[in-house]
Amino acid sequence: MSELIPQTRENHTRLDPAYHYFLVPAYLLLLIWAVVDLVRDTTTHAAILAALTLLALVLALKARTYSLKVQDRLIRLEERLRLSMLLSDSQRVRINELTEAQLIALRFAADAEAPALVARALNEGLKPKTIKALIQSWRGDYFRV
Repeated sequence: MSELIPQTRENHTRLDPAYHYFLVPAYLLLLIWAVVDLVRDTTTHAAILAALTLLALVLALKARTYSLKVQDRLIRLEERLRLSMLLSDSQRVRINELTEAQLIALRFAADAEAPALVARALNEGLKPKTIKALIQSWRGDYFRV
């Protein structure tokens, strides 16, 4: 098994080549082709092909968003559990005030710096990009969808 490249703020976004570079572009090209074919030849078969292509594209996009939403819910749960162990009692009662986006950004913070970032996120209403920029010791997430 190859070594994992250490994750940082600069390289933490993840693209799935099969999805982002093949499946979606192929569906988009097929949809364009089917619509052009429908405009040129307004037969039932051309309309069915265009409709089925559109349905397949929507299905592919929805399947991706559903998996990302489940992932976000799991991250939210994991972070609440982790923070409940790391935070003081006074901070722990405020965990539910963190937004989903803040929790997702906080997952990259090492345990030692998470409490201070949580306090700043709650008191200053930090945006996820700001939270990520403030992280000094990046904690990689290598299991994302």
